[in-house]
Amino acid sequence: MPERRASLMQPRLEELVSHVDSKFTLVTLSAMRAREINDYYNQLGEGLGRIVPPQVTSVSRKPLSIALEEIEVGKIEWERIDVEAEEAAAALAVQEAAAAKAAALEDAHNALA
Repeated sequence: MPERRASLMQPRLEELVSHVDSKFTLVTLSAMRAREINDYYNQLGEGLGRIVPPQVTSVSRKPLSIALEEIEVGKIEWERIDVEAEEAAAALAVQEAAAAKAAALEDAHNALA
């Protein structure tokens, strides 16, 4: 019986999904990191040094493969953003700014009177 052929996909999808909460998160996270890696390689000659270089030593030259390897070894962390909490904090900041502006206008009006 012939030996089973190894997968062309390394690291395996099943292993990668265990590091995140869904396949959608895995796709989004790996695509974002692959763009960062691609930008890093494109800006090397410019000497800017603002983008984080690849965090793993890889035989692959493709940014997406490198990003998936980084996720596999745990170099990339992610956090689910609570949209409702972010919106509430933004609304509170707007209210505080409006109150501060109103207080400053009242102080300026009282100073002129």
